[in-house]
Amino acid sequence: METRITNGNVYKKACPTRLALDRIADKWTTLIIGMLENRPRRFSELKREIEGISQKMLTQTLRDLERDGLVTRTVYAQVPPRVEYQLTPLGQTLREPIAAIRHWAEVNINDIVRAQSVYDAQRPEGS
Repeated sequence: METRITNGNVYKKACPTRLALDRIADKWTTLIIGMLENRPRRFSELKREIEGISQKMLTQTLRDLERDGLVTRTVYAQVPPRVEYQLTPLGQTLREPIAAIRHWAEVNINDIVRAQSVYDAQRPEGS
């Protein structure tokens, strides 16, 4: 049975489109999609390249992305088994917006850090 959402509105509390927004706004999702932009990757490669992600978080995020139809998991019958992850056509549609957000963060990080320092300096201790 296919569920069809019409006129989604992420500003409405009960709207299921918030689930999609939650998924793509997650930092681990953003980093994984970035790593899968150009080619399939193995789990160990993703774990090694995405510094700070735990094995448990990588596993869970990949499962969630697979469930959402954004990533496919391919198991190759060999010894030892080889598993690769790649973006689906739907996942590919996120490449450009996520790359733009990643680029924005990298270009603007100095301004953000500066603003944080100014803000922190203006706040009384302990508030």
